[in-house]
Amino acid sequence: MRDSKKILDAWDSYSDEHTDLDGWPHDDHAYGMRASQRDADTAEAFEPLRYGARHLLATAETQLAQLTENTVQSRWVYQLGVLRDALDRLDELHEQWLETRDALPTTAKPGTADFDDALAEHHAESWSYLDDWATHGKALREINSAARKARSPLAPIPVPAPARRIAARK
Repeated sequence: MRDSKKILDAWDSYSDEHTDLDGWPHDDHAYGMRASQRDADTAEAFEPLRYGARHLLATAETQLAQLTENTVQSRWVYQLGVLRDALDRLDELHEQWLETRDALPTTAKPGTADFDDALAEHHAESWSYLDDWATHGKALREINSAARKARSPLAPIPVPAPARRIAARK
């Protein structure tokens, strides 16, 4: 998620420098190529998280349900919903990519136009959902942090130890 944030920040900087005041690119081709690279980089940054993402969401939802009301940020429920919806859509798009890849001609390998164009299209379709993870994924860390700081309902309230009297030496 941190890498995705860095990619997004770099994109924002690039976009600010390479568009006019109305947001139109100075060079459509170069801008499109840079956007395609952003999409691919964001997809690559998310890949290590993909297979554990459902577990992370389930853990955060469980932790959130156990937090006291005064420790919960109201945005967390919304953010977890955005992350869940984005992950559902990313899973659908991944399945579509696998079907598309399998339907490509046998000569279409990484580095060929057929393969690379299809993959770029997949990355472009996935980017906004990956951006949701880059934007809202911090809620997972925040919820975990709040849960770790919260008192466990199973842990007894600590009672101060009685003060020891130290015998004075004569």
